[in-house]
Amino acid sequence: MPQPIELHYWPTPNGHKVTIALEEMGLPYEIKPVNIGRGDQFKPEFLAISPNNRMPAIVDPEGPDGQPISVFESGAILQYLGRKTGQFYGTDERSRVAVEEWMYWQMANLGPVSGHGNHFRNYAPSMTSDQRHLAYGAIRFTNEAHRLYGVMNKQLEGREGLAGDYSLADMITWPWVGAWKILGIHMDEFPNVKAWHARIGEREAVKRAMAKAEEIRRGPGLAASGKEAEEARKILFGQRAR
Repeated sequence: MPQPIELHYWPTPNGHKVTIALEEMGLPYEIKPVNIGRGDQFKPEFLAISPNNRMPAIVDPEGPDGQPISVFESGAILQYLGRKTGQFYGTDERSRVAVEEWMYWQMANLGPVSGHGNHFRNYAPSMTSDQRHLAYGAIRFTNEAHRLYGVMNKQLEGREGLAGDYSLADMITWPWVGAWKILGIHMDEFPNVKAWHARIGEREAVKRAMAKAEEIRRGPGLAASGKEAEEARKILFGQRAR
């Protein structure tokens, strides 16, 4: 019986990518919560497998040649799992290239832009010495997110997934499209994206992955307010080299 993959995870879009892939591929796994609001990502034992202090990361006890391997960065994790199982990664070089194009598009474009847009729209201080800088950041990343949704909408015309068939490219992108509300995106402007997002959300593996996220969110002692919330904010933002 295969040994479970150890998944270091927190319920964020980047974390969801990996639970979705693991569920879709039918791989056994065990979640090790990394509470990023409490600073778990800076613990030495996590640094040993994720030198960038960011989750997700995995440890596969049955890696290459049967030896354990750790992998950090969500894109690298999904590619590793795709190679390991031979699933959702294309069946020939052309289809693999298409999957990789849209995976890297998400990692280089949609993910960072959505994250920055969310920060400026929802986390940036309400009072600043120069409100123009705050407004510029919010407008800049909201507009770029809108442009990227347009790119997706064109790509999904007549296609099941971003790279054709449902693939790693869709698993890595779908969780970030869930941020459309907090980015001020109106999904009715992008009917192909809206239909694609709903279609993937109905997949049983995706439902199972999101149920795991809810289990983590409902865990004891996770709600933060007041001073505790402010301390979490300091941990999440403004980090410098250690």
